[in-house]
Formats: sequence, C-alpha cells, structure tokens
Amino acid sequence: MSDIVNGLGRATAYGGLGLVLLLLGIVLVDVLTPGKLGRQIWQERNRNAATVLSSALLGIGGIVFTSIWTTYEDFSKGLVSTAAFGVLGLVMMAVAFLVVDLVTPGRLGATLVEAEPHPAVWVTASCNLAVSALISASIA
Repeated sequence: MSDIVNGLGRATAYGGLGLVLLLLGIVLVDVLTPGKLGRQIWQERNRNAATVLSSALLGIGGIVFTSIWTTYEDFSKGLVSTAAFGVLGLVMMAVAFLVVDLVTPGRLGATLVEAEPHPAVWVTASCNLAVSALISASIA
C-alpha cells in the first residue's frame, strides 16, 4: 500500500511540475506574439495562434514525458532534471522562434496572429516540435 501512496506522491509532484512548465509555455507564446493570447484564441477564434500554442504545449509535454520516463532512481534528482530539461526546451523554442523571425520577412509574431491562415504557422509549429524532439532525444 505504501508503494501506491509513494507513487501518487511522485505523480502529483511531476504533474504539478508539468503544469507549471505548460503554464510557462503559454506565457512564452503570449510574450512572443502581439496582443493577448487568450483573447486571440478564445474570443477571436484565431486558428494561427491556437496552432502555435498547441505545438508549444505538445512540445513541452513531450519533453516532460521523456524526462519522467527516463528519470533517475533518486526522486529529487529526477524532479530537478525534469524541471531543467523543461526550461531548456522553453528557452530553445524561444531561440528557434527568434531565429525564424530573423531569417523571414516581416514580424513572425504578428504573422502568427493574423486572422487569415498563414503557412508560417506550420513552420513555427514544426520548429516547436522539432526542438522538443531534439531535447527529448538528448535526455535518453
């Protein structure tokens, strides 16, 4: 019975950390794009913004999953490594966003929240998922 309680405690800690990292991902996308992200998605029903945010959340979720899956025997070390890899993933996604913005015409953030569908959204979403795959692969 104690192993179940212990497992529930670990799951709660990892789940809480994962939620914090996902929240940081939302804040990051909100900072990188003009306007309020919540309004863009829920009020204006902007699919571009929703696609970019979704890819960031899936990417962070993948990194957290991989980190937990390959975690250390020491619980506290596993929790710290999950936090570190999650933050690294967020930083690398932001850097990738800024690089794509630098090498493409116009302002990428503004393009991603246009009302009309834009192909740059798929490039940005793919970049988020590729960065998360690279970070995830480095964990194992």
